[in-house]
Amino acid sequence: MRVRPVLLALAVLWALPLPALAQNAADHASHHAAAASQSAPTLTQGEVRNVDKAGGNVTLKHGPIANLGMPPMTMMFPVSDRKMLDQVKAGDKVKFAVEEVRGVATVTRIERGG
Repeated sequence: MRVRPVLLALAVLWALPLPALAQNAADHASHHAAAASQSAPTLTQGEVRNVDKAGGNVTLKHGPIANLGMPPMTMMFPVSDRKMLDQVKAGDKVKFAVEEVRGVATVTRIERGG
């Protein structure tokens, strides 16, 4: 019967790509190290350029944001809690933390006195 050789050929072809999907221990460990660095952001120094309380955003001129690999720039960020915007105004020197929240770089902590 010809069914057995066909089934055998299909089984072999199906199994061939599986090793390519395997992840070695070093790759797996580095993945967790990267995730850990993103989950524990350091405070970045910056200056408040604009506060948009209605929109829930703050524009910051900032130094490098290490946990996101972001270079210095001026950028508008959403905040995780709009109450934070009551603590700052344009021109304030600040220290702040940015984390990725649902794929968006978001200020999760801000304090005056950068």
